[in-house]
Amino acid sequence: MPPPISLLTDFGLTDTYVGQMKAAILRVAPGAVLVDLTHAVPAQDVRGGAFLLWSAVEAFPEGSLHLAVVDPGVGSTRRAVAARTRRGDVLVGPDNGLLVPAIEQLGGLAGAVELTAPEYRGPRQSRTIHGRDVFAPAVGHLAAGVELEKLGRALHHLERPFSFPPPGEENGWPVGEVLHVDTYGNLITNLPGALLPARFQVHIGATVIREAPHAHYQVVASGEPLSLVGSAGLLEVSVREGSAAEVLGVGRGTRVRIEPG
Repeated sequence: MPPPISLLTDFGLTDTYVGQMKAAILRVAPGAVLVDLTHAVPAQDVRGGAFLLWSAVEAFPEGSLHLAVVDPGVGSTRRAVAARTRRGDVLVGPDNGLLVPAIEQLGGLAGAVELTAPEYRGPRQSRTIHGRDVFAPAVGHLAAGVELEKLGRALHHLERPFSFPPPGEENGWPVGEVLHVDTYGNLITNLPGALLPARFQVHIGATVIREAPHAHYQVVASGEPLSLVGSAGLLEVSVREGSAAEVLGVGRGTRVRIEPG
């Protein structure tokens, strides 16, 4: 059985780009199992895509393949890469920071190559859709058993143009920020649940949320804010049956402060 392959892009579903990319994988590895993480990363939002990839890869079995394409530099001098993690997964995509947080989530970098070997590329070569012509064929060949090292020249590091800010501290209490706004309008912060006290209040924008963490969404009335530790192990701010981003008028980068509650 070939390893499962996760797919994450900013391609959307209106055009045929996702389908063409899948076809390029299946052309090489017809038995591949493809898992769509999302194709709704905001266009060219490398940082947003990196967070989503980071939040998802750990759920996959060891040795999985992960194809991620959010690539505003397509056709330029940016490198196309495949990277093996210490857990044994391989991530394929542009060398623009997109893959790095997920690699770290899976134990760190164990080896990487630039995808330079022409025999492992697709039959067509476009400057605008490397997802189909470069990345997907490489993933297909990996799924079919080709060794990573055969795909191109060895690399010793990957580009890291950004990183997620670590939590800080103010007066002995955690301070962080919103990293991501999900499809429900939940505000996902950079504050791990392990850093938080047993009971606290959350200051975000002009709003103070008391008696946190909440056990679930229905402990408050409809339309009221709450705060809990979500599926990524990070503190989230939500509004029951509503969008916290809209109701509170805040978004990515908003400061979040914890105080005793």
